[in-house]
Amino acid sequence: MEFNVRGENIEVTAALREHVEKKIGKLGRYFENDVDAIVNVNLKFYNDQESKVEVTIPMTDLSLRAEVHHEDMYNAIDLAANKLERQIRKHKTKVNRKFREKGLPKDLFAEGNGIGTALQEEIDEEQPQVVRQKRFNLKPMDNEEAILQMNMLGHSFFVFTNAETNLTNVVYRRNDGKYGLIEPTE
Repeated sequence: MEFNVRGENIEVTAALREHVEKKIGKLGRYFENDVDAIVNVNLKFYNDQESKVEVTIPMTDLSLRAEVHHEDMYNAIDLAANKLERQIRKHKTKVNRKFREKGLPKDLFAEGNGIGTALQEEIDEEQPQVVRQKRFNLKPMDNEEAILQMNMLGHSFFVFTNAETNLTNVVYRRNDGKYGLIEPTE
């Protein structure tokens, strides 16, 4: 793994970089071969003594991402590494379950997706289930009207047809209280 560590409002010291590489580098034990991925780590420090760690590891079959807020930067890095480890375990369990259902050998997981055999225990997690289904007509509207509709419904996102592009879009409320827009590429 190659590390790309950036700092915003904080200087990335050698000790901080070493801690990131040590903690995130331990995830390599879950992979059969050396991972040819660039680990993007963004360290932020805010005025109110809060730190934020964002870690993104894009790979061919799997994309890992963790975002953690904490007062202590080192603890935030540890928590982000734990989140990434849980994601790998969940992915491994999911893939193993699919192969078992099809009658394929367990070892095919290590060959097909690059996740190693270092983690053999099963994690008993329920399969994701759709518990409610809704159907509705997508009314053409602009972004502002979609945000108003979302707020009136009390939801954190809203699907609509953009009146300008006639494409399906999604507006959503971000953690910082602002709004985001998801548009498909043409």
